[in-house]
Amino acid sequence: MAAPRPPRFDAAAEEVAATAAAAADWPALAAAATPCVACPELSATRQHVVVGDPPVRGRARFALIGEAPGANEDETGRPFVGRSGQLLDQLLAEAGLDRAEAAVLNIVKCRPPGNRTPKTPEVARCSGWLRRQLELLDPPVVVALGLSSAKWFLGPRTVLAGARGRPHDVGGRAVWATYHPSAAIRFGPNGAPRAGLLEDLTSVARSLAA
Repeated sequence: MAAPRPPRFDAAAEEVAATAAAAADWPALAAAATPCVACPELSATRQHVVVGDPPVRGRARFALIGEAPGANEDETGRPFVGRSGQLLDQLLAEAGLDRAEAAVLNIVKCRPPGNRTPKTPEVARCSGWLRRQLELLDPPVVVALGLSSAKWFLGPRTVLAGARGRPHDVGGRAVWATYHPSAAIRFGPNGAPRAGLLEDLTSVARSLAA
């Protein structure tokens, strides 16, 4: 499957894509993304552009890619630091994965008001940043957390239940679609999303060890 290109590419999306493509490395990309105002509603209400975290050192062994920042992420400027991030860290440890070896990113870099789902034009405008991040960090494995992330990689008709449980080859990367940690929190410790997320992360860990 070819690398994804979201629909409705408008002038703002093209400008972001060109700016991102010109960034030679991660610091340059982060500096270019931080003042982004491609999405007027998001840039007017955010506190921080949450660019994402590269691995602590070296090439990303895998990437964790969610939907958009929440309140804690918007306040701190870092991805997955709230309740969802705490649960994600716990499940990564249970699965035998080390967050320090991962790139931790989101499809959209600014918090949507009220934590609503990002709109299609917002996803399109922000996609240039993510594509360049993937090029620079070059993770061989991607874990798409939640339906919005899964659709970015696998297409708008993706159904999470049907996409889970196996890797999908997207642009030469193995993409695993799974539940977002927020769904695991919403359905509780005995709910299917938490069990499914742990199961999928464990499968990713096995694939990396093979």
